[in-house]
Amino acid sequence: MSIREPSRYALAAALVAALTASIASIQAQSGSAAAKAAPRIDGRPDLNGTWDTGYNEVVIGFVQPQRLGGGSLCVSGCAPPAGAARGGGAGAAAPAGPSRPRYKPEFQARVKTLDANQVKEDSILRCQPPGVPRIGPPAKIVQTRREVIFFYDDVNGGFFRIIPIDGRPHRKDLPRSYLGDAIGRWDGDTLVVETVNFNEDTWLTDDGAFHTRDLRVVERLRRTGDTIEWVATAHDPAVLSEPWSPPSRTLKLTDQELEESPRCEDRSLAHMQDLSNHDNPR
Repeated sequence: MSIREPSRYALAAALVAALTASIASIQAQSGSAAAKAAPRIDGRPDLNGTWDTGYNEVVIGFVQPQRLGGGSLCVSGCAPPAGAARGGGAGAAAPAGPSRPRYKPEFQARVKTLDANQVKEDSILRCQPPGVPRIGPPAKIVQTRREVIFFYDDVNGGFFRIIPIDGRPHRKDLPRSYLGDAIGRWDGDTLVVETVNFNEDTWLTDDGAFHTRDLRVVERLRRTGDTIEWVATAHDPAVLSEPWSPPSRTLKLTDQELEESPRCEDRSLAHMQDLSNHDNPR
């Protein structure tokens, strides 16, 4: 008995010590991964790479048919799955803060009218660029000392934006466009992109969220390890009661390169039975 009992206690103590060491090792590895330094180029965070933006889950979910009972499929006007918020994929949680821009009272009727006539008014249904910030974060970034290039793999095709980061101001000789005129600067380790000079043909997001030609969008991209946090804010004080930000997105570095986007086919809007909107999460 004098031998057996101390051995039992010694074994328990050894197990506790081993478990404690294992937990400490896991925590150290986790902390190391979280604190992994981003690679740098010319002293700045290196944003080069192809990035998984979660596009398929966040944006194109609305074109996916739903399976119904008896082997049937619903491809249009489907009731949202239980627990799904409008504007997200199945089961998506509602983002923090206002999910839609807030308009001044005198413009809310116009938003409602555009929303009700989305298939007639929404330019993305005619294969046009979605605009900013509706297009979301880039799927590929090419970074040099003088400029950063954003590439997009969008449901309407492949788009790009060339963003000077060498101190140049906005150009004065450009026509207004869907994706605007962007310039960038570094705020510490965060790339800040300011875009102006938009046309008025795009929406900020779904549901008739129009903007004026004075729209200004500020995007902030910050790399941590193998991820980039993308945050955008739309400023249009002529119609918005406050600046609006879509849900932030976390991009993950991937080794899968972009492929040529399929050709966008203009929707056959003339054959629409009514002008009701559809659940497009952008």
